[in-house]
Amino acid sequence: MGSKAYVRAQEVAERAGVSRSAVSRTFTPGASVSAETRRRVMEAAEVLGYHVNELARGLMRRESGIVCLIVSDVATPHRSVLLRELTLQLQNAGKVAMLINTDLTNGSVDRALRQAIRYRADASIILSGLPDKSIAQLCLRCGQRLVLINRDDDQPGPLKINLDDYEAAGRAVTAFVRAGCRKLAFANSEAGTPSLMAREHGFVAAARALGLDVMVERHGWTGYAAGQVLAQRMLTRAERPDAVFCATDLLACGFMDAARHQFFISIPQQLCVAGFDDIEQASWLSYDLTTFAQPVKEVAKTAVEWLSETPTDSAGSENLSLRFKAELAWRGSIRGG
Repeated sequence: MGSKAYVRAQEVAERAGVSRSAVSRTFTPGASVSAETRRRVMEAAEVLGYHVNELARGLMRRESGIVCLIVSDVATPHRSVLLRELTLQLQNAGKVAMLINTDLTNGSVDRALRQAIRYRADASIILSGLPDKSIAQLCLRCGQRLVLINRDDDQPGPLKINLDDYEAAGRAVTAFVRAGCRKLAFANSEAGTPSLMAREHGFVAAARALGLDVMVERHGWTGYAAGQVLAQRMLTRAERPDAVFCATDLLACGFMDAARHQFFISIPQQLCVAGFDDIEQASWLSYDLTTFAQPVKEVAKTAVEWLSETPTDSAGSENLSLRFKAELAWRGSIRGG
């Protein structure tokens, strides 16, 4: 049995007893059409199963409404929250989100992006510092509007949205020192993204400004298991740290579990811990993690509003950059919080 063909607007017009243009006006927001004509057209469309071909309409306007979300580490809590907020904002703006997962390096990313471009995607949002810079360059060459989140690309044209990670890391040092900590450590992954490295550099600089040394360890990917390994490395040293700033909350969760269950260390009495991202797990009673909250809703709203604006003649030559502050969420993993 063959598949059902798409219903054409002309079929709706014939069933409703109106002109083809009346059908078009009925489905065009703000167009003039009588209440009776609208009723007849909508009833005919419902019976026939007619839907407006928005892609065709968009191509006539040279807009498809498609926005690519180019992302790595889709399953991590912070990334999934950001994806959820972006897709909601895009839907509210009448746009369609197309997800491109960049975790693999076998050419599938390039093929997926080129396919999206063939579908005339209007714009792309790159959600982290991991996807290769060549992806951003391809988007710009193909005339897309581009938003870069937590990246350090220096080409003109995109809207760049970053956090002040360096400054936040300095506040983590202040929090530890106020808690009476003097042997500080920074636990990082080997991902080396701009945001992760800014947190590390900011923490080390702020500590050294107070005359304190910092133990720095990096391992693996930015996840729970890496946090466990980092705890094993740091907590088996002759001189253990009394405070650890983990580059992400996932690292912190792994670090805290290893500290408690493998080394029987009490948090925060013997060891203060802070993280970054304020994922849902950070507020769970088993972690009660002091952390820095990323302004996810504000970032998503800013990105989608910028993409929804009409580009100016200078678009493509602009150098637009916004920097948001991460607010400290005080919980019980630091003494005196």
